[in-house]
Amino acid sequence: MSTWIDIAALEDVPLRGARVVKTGFGCIAVFRTGANSVHALNNTCPHKSGPLAEGIVHGKSVTCPLHNWVISLETGEAQGQDEGRVATYPARVEAGRILLDRSVLQARVAA
Repeated sequence: MSTWIDIAALEDVPLRGARVVKTGFGCIAVFRTGANSVHALNNTCPHKSGPLAEGIVHGKSVTCPLHNWVISLETGEAQGQDEGRVATYPARVEAGRILLDRSVLQARVAA
């Protein structure tokens, strides 16, 4: 049985944008870069819990809308002089649909 769950069409997330997806395992921010890669992270900035999905996507990073912390979409690490980390989730695109790995979501919620 596949552990990947279909959460949205790729075109539902604009280039250099994000959408929050409510899953049975919690809310996940799904980002799409200008290069058309897709990344999934917790939607909460490690600094002051800003909504990352409302931030500015640039390159492979997102800038939090509250205090301009820059978070790597690939690793979830705060960049520059800031310290902190956001949980990341495996995401992929298949036949124009965005998929998240259910087993990783379940493991993160259970921890």
